[in-house]
Amino acid sequence: RSALGCGMLEFVHLHLRVRDLAAVSDFYTRLGFVPVKTSPDRTEFAVTAGGPVRLTLTAARSASPAPADSAGLFHAALLLPNRAALGNWLRQTADAGVEFDGFSDHGVSEAIYLHDPEGNGLEFYADRPTAAWPRQNGEIGMFTRPLNLPDLLAEAARAPAGPPLAGARWGHLHLRVTDLARSDPFYREALGMVVTESSYPGARFLAADGYHHHLGLNTWGGVRQPRNPAPLGLVEATFARSDRTTTTSLHDPNGIALRVVPVA
Repeated sequence: RSALGCGMLEFVHLHLRVRDLAAVSDFYTRLGFVPVKTSPDRTEFAVTAGGPVRLTLTAARSASPAPADSAGLFHAALLLPNRAALGNWLRQTADAGVEFDGFSDHGVSEAIYLHDPEGNGLEFYADRPTAAWPRQNGEIGMFTRPLNLPDLLAEAARAPAGPPLAGARWGHLHLRVTDLARSDPFYREALGMVVTESSYPGARFLAADGYHHHLGLNTWGGVRQPRNPAPLGLVEATFARSDRTTTTSLHDPNGIALRVVPVA
């Protein structure tokens, strides 16, 4: 990657608050996540045994869902190393009885959408080579078209044997926000990103390091309330920056909690 001011940037950890810890933990295990530390009130997951914790679930049995018009998580997106790995993951996950919400070709990537048992949005995707990314008016030209599922599944045969999420990592975070004009400058300042696509109505995509996007922001469906810290769903998202030597905790203009840490 080439550096753009802040150096390397990664979305590295997602923390969710859930009502039924056992059911949601079972779901993420079926997706291929590996539980590395468990207790009655908390489960921590890596993508492979011995790897860093990428997902934390905390039980909150009496918590309520966030209001439908509040800011928060739209989806967290896990990036697989290539389309063979994505096809292999899709085949194994479907065999495990997981249901999917949709399948899209975005030009820069091929994506599979689903949600966990408590409605938290997820995307599993594989990037196309950087040289193949569509561009328009000086920006990344992402689009949404049907995914060629037969071709993707045929590619699965090329995936090496091993854990279904070997080599995977969080690729981007997509948030529902109350106001793009306030949220966009905050994230550019806090995370050192630049806008990579602004042509989607009601949405903005930002990145560092020449990537298509580390962050998506949208106001789709009418987001009117800031994020209350108590409800179910997103607790905190963590990004790592190579120019940081200490950890910073902050809230965006929508009440969404963030942590910025040094690159491990």
